[in-house]
Amino acid sequence: MGSTWIDAVLTSLWAGTGATGAGALPALALRDLGDRARAALSGFSAGVMLAATFFSLLGPGLEIAVERWARWGGVAAGAGGLIAGVGTIALMHRFSPHEHFLKGVEGRGRSPAALARTWLFVIAITLHNLPEGLAVGVGVGSGDEALALPIALGIACQNAPEGLVVAVSLVREGYSRWLAVGVALLSGAVEPIGAGLGAAAVGFSSAVLPVALCFAAGAMLFVISDEVLPESHRGEHSDAATWGTMGGFLLMMVLDVAFAA
Repeated sequence: MGSTWIDAVLTSLWAGTGATGAGALPALALRDLGDRARAALSGFSAGVMLAATFFSLLGPGLEIAVERWARWGGVAAGAGGLIAGVGTIALMHRFSPHEHFLKGVEGRGRSPAALARTWLFVIAITLHNLPEGLAVGVGVGSGDEALALPIALGIACQNAPEGLVVAVSLVREGYSRWLAVGVALLSGAVEPIGAGLGAAAVGFSSAVLPVALCFAAGAMLFVISDEVLPESHRGEHSDAATWGTMGGFLLMMVLDVAFAA
């Protein structure tokens, strides 16, 4: 358990924090990405997350659940995990004050006026990244490299452009370049926490694995539907976001097949 937990955290460090920070670095030199490029990159992230949700999390989770508890028992366990994942992230979004670049301020709790806008952005990105770390942790915690590796690679592939979009967006909002890169890097720091939680849950009991996979899928699905896709398709370049989504989905599908053997 201890070794698996450490492996999960280390994997998430490069797939989450490292990839996000590396992706954000070009913001130190770039003036702007342009709205079309931002839409395409955001769509790409959504596509990768969407494919990972179904191919790497929900599909394997349901398959394992059905093997263990027969058809309807497995479906019930998978659906319960999915609903729990959606509900958990939905509650976090509802009661955590945060701000999106385009949707504006959301959430309750402390008044958003009492928080600096930078931290509202950090909270929003943190809520986005937590399910990604959870997915990596559950994958590594399963002990199945064919399951864990595609998830980690997919999360890394979508975190790099996401880090760039976040950093450049903050620069456009008036933040200094170094602060923007720092905020993007900080947002990725939550992923090892999610990975540790995911690996610990799976390590607690092997029976938790299929439910945990479906839980992570539900958490990712909420973030994709509520935040990533709407943000990418706002404005005049929804076509670029759509093609970016298709590209990200295709890449993740290929990764999943390539490392399944």
